[in-house]
Amino acid sequence: MRCKIPRQIILPMSDAVWDRSPWKEIPFQQLQNHMGKKPDHFPRAEVKIAYDEMAIYVMFQVADRYVRAVAVAHQDNVWEDSCVEFFFTPNSDVSTGYFNLEINCGGILLFHFQPGLGKSRIVLPKKDCNKIKVAHSLPRIVEPEIKEPVTWTVAYSIPLALLKRYCPVILPGPGVEWRANFYKCGDKTSHPHWLTWSLVDSPRPNFHLPLSFGILEFQ
Repeated sequence: MRCKIPRQIILPMSDAVWDRSPWKEIPFQQLQNHMGKKPDHFPRAEVKIAYDEMAIYVMFQVADRYVRAVAVAHQDNVWEDSCVEFFFTPNSDVSTGYFNLEINCGGILLFHFQPGLGKSRIVLPKKDCNKIKVAHSLPRIVEPEIKEPVTWTVAYSIPLALLKRYCPVILPGPGVEWRANFYKCGDKTSHPHWLTWSLVDSPRPNFHLPLSFGILEFQ
């Protein structure tokens, strides 16, 4: 999979409105693949991504059901909630490691750096997590589960300067490529599912397979 990323100033990150400028001008990618058995509940999950010289900007929109969010603090188990995820290597070589930024529908995030095979993950301190500006359409806590159809959005900005602390970064610009994948999950919702943008060839759900990352091509 390949996604072309436009240069577009998004700041300030004040809301998560999918069809409001400048977001509405940015094309979206759909998460059409799944891991494991095809789920009974297959939400429509879409993502938009853009950049400028300061940050990467990401927004997800999910037409969903069976939505819950019970994580209360950054670095909690957000993948157990209704969750969207961005795994990425900020260059073209996945052997240099990758970040996994996972965020639930209530705006609580998990942010780790995986240095590579056989090396311990780095859990980013909460002071670094707080540098991720987040906007979300649902309340921070969603419990009991929303069983009816609901569309929710979450948007955030990732400062490029923050990434440089953890691994080699090729700054976005025309012709630059990063490796990445986008995911949607809900491990402890009543209807769990594991959706992907770039196809992951694995019999069991496992998002930590960087060789399956697609390509982000900056414009």
